[in-house]
Amino acid sequence: MMQQKLHVTLLTGRTIEQGVGKEYGKSSPEYYEACSMVYMDADDMQKLGVKNGTNVLVTTPNGSVVLKAVKYPRSAIPGLIYIPYGPWANSIVSNATTSIGMPSFKGTPAEVEAAPDQPVLSMKELLKKEFGR
Repeated sequence: MMQQKLHVTLLTGRTIEQGVGKEYGKSSPEYYEACSMVYMDADDMQKLGVKNGTNVLVTTPNGSVVLKAVKYPRSAIPGLIYIPYGPWANSIVSNATTSIGMPSFKGTPAEVEAAPDQPVLSMKELLKKEFGR
């Protein structure tokens, strides 16, 4: 049975693709492709009725962002999603640093739902949405 929303835990971090994209420049197509996506467990994708490359809406207590869902290539990760570091991940993680100077990029509760008709924003569009300029 398909679910409308999936409750998961968000992890963020570096990927090789994100690092390579950053070398091309943060306004490059390579960086956009590497960072504007979310890795998901194949069974979790099936529960939502989304296929590889389908847009999904990821919502945390800190905000929402539309990303391209990608099947995690290495192993099963049920209940977890992984977003590479970048402005898309930053838009939904907490900016609270709890006195250590670094926000927590791991363990954020999140919901994922299919959003095939919603676009993944470009970096310029995302920054305008987040900061109004």
